[in-house]
Amino acid sequence: MASYQTCTEVTPLCPVEATTYGYYPNYGGNIFFSVFYGLCGVFQLGFGIYFRSWTLMVALVVGTLLEMAGYIGRVLMNKNPWDGGAFKLQIVAIILGPTFIAAGIYLTLKHIILSLGPEHSRLKPKLFTWIFIGCDIGSLILQAAGGGVAAAAGSEQVDLLNAGNDIIITGIAFQVATMSVCGLLALDFFIRYLRSSSGEKARDGGNGRIKLVVFADIFAYLTVLIRCIYR
Repeated sequence: MASYQTCTEVTPLCPVEATTYGYYPNYGGNIFFSVFYGLCGVFQLGFGIYFRSWTLMVALVVGTLLEMAGYIGRVLMNKNPWDGGAFKLQIVAIILGPTFIAAGIYLTLKHIILSLGPEHSRLKPKLFTWIFIGCDIGSLILQAAGGGVAAAAGSEQVDLLNAGNDIIITGIAFQVATMSVCGLLALDFFIRYLRSSSGEKARDGGNGRIKLVVFADIFAYLTVLIRCIYR
């Protein structure tokens, strides 16, 4: 029977259909995302050093480089879908990457609230990082454990593979719930802020830079949330 223990490359006895994914991962698309996330990591490193935003830099650089590593794993699987090391690399790295990016979103939200007016937030700004990054770490542990179990199982140990997938889904569901609560608190803050006198002044003009940061954080939040729900 074809398995990662008995197969090292695609042959008539080890068809691609018997691999975990059952197909050759797209080469061009995965090359593009490998380069894209690698460049994002380099830019985030540069921005972090220039603006001295060390914590945010670490979160985003680790997140983007994990994504890059995951897509490199998929590039290797295009060449050889039976490459067990590449399979383990991509399943673990791509799962963990967005968790660090979500941490960067929470950090940015904290500073947005501090800049616009913490009195409009029902939650103290510092608690956004303590609570939600703490929950992120819990999600990270669950997803890492599930990814490790699934990677170790390969395709031949179906029960163990399903158990790993269930753990991953639990971790992702916890992350979705965490992000949803954070999003509701952020929405409540922005509504309260816009109804205040400060918000009225902001609508009339306001600081263009902070608006850019707010829109960027909202965009990042929505894309990571959609990605987690999709998974």
